[in-house]
Amino acid sequence: MKVTAPGTRCGIAMLGLTLLSFSACKKDAIVVPATTAETSQTGLADHPNFKAANLAVTFTTSAPITYNNKSNITISGISTTSIALQNCTNVIITNCKVANSSGIGINIYQCTNVKVTGTYLNNLATGVYALDSQGINISGNYGLNMKGPYPRGQFVQFDNVTGTGNRINSNKFQNILGQSDPEDAISIYESSGTSADPIQVNQNQIRGGGPSNSGGGIMLGDGGGAYVTAEWNTLVDPGQYGMAVSGGTHMTIYENHVYSKLQSFSNVGVYYWNQSGKPSSTVTIGSNNVNYTMYDGEINNTYLPSGSAVPAGWRTNYYDKSLSESTLPTTLVTIP
Repeated sequence: MKVTAPGTRCGIAMLGLTLLSFSACKKDAIVVPATTAETSQTGLADHPNFKAANLAVTFTTSAPITYNNKSNITISGISTTSIALQNCTNVIITNCKVANSSGIGINIYQCTNVKVTGTYLNNLATGVYALDSQGINISGNYGLNMKGPYPRGQFVQFDNVTGTGNRINSNKFQNILGQSDPEDAISIYESSGTSADPIQVNQNQIRGGGPSNSGGGIMLGDGGGAYVTAEWNTLVDPGQYGMAVSGGTHMTIYENHVYSKLQSFSNVGVYYWNQSGKPSSTVTIGSNNVNYTMYDGEINNTYLPSGSAVPAGWRTNYYDKSLSESTLPTTLVTIP
């Protein structure tokens, strides 16, 4: 799903659990179970080892921070409810805790070269929201319980983030059912990297999602965009869907582990469905290990709508029965 601020533009890519009428902001469909004929890989995707960040455990309490037209600054060692950056350049946010707010934790607007690392994100509407920006690196952070409400609810959302150096890598994110109200854990909307340096959504660990009937794990190409890769991520019970491409060109979902048990809102593990209203091509979805149980008890690992172009690698996605609740720790994230 997608939301922008300021303003209230709509644009959502989702697979609903029931057949509903379409609107400008919502697209839903019944999804049928995948068949084993669609999968031919015979081994577990070979992930690089996850590199956990060393995060601080003590912080200095700070009032909310707002910077406009600042350059070459570091925000470090604080605990606050929000950090807002506008028209800023070369900013590092490190070893912080941003928590306990009904708003966005870290709001990045029209900025260049911002890095958020080693930071806790807890009990927020959305953890990090980057709009109309370049060179945004969100890596090595821990997030727990995004509260929304809809249409917010992401740990990280890129909206018209473009150019080189854009990363969402090596984060640990957990939503606990009953303590959170998330949408997509990671959302990439109308954002584009370059052929030489795609936007990376790599090596993240995501546990938990729901009960939204539209939200899920990692969404690429919402509203279009280009040159985005999602590789070596591990997702357990992420919500209605696991990983998806809903538009754009040069999109890649490769060598990820995606698991869900039966839940009232669980639907499909990995899908490609161009809902952007724009041309979509050069999509690769392959070598993913998936074990996803639909809300009716059927295994529903992959979905491709009738008449859709078949992504490269589609038949190499593998039904991996070894994936389970224990694929990630039950307690993935603890906030000090």
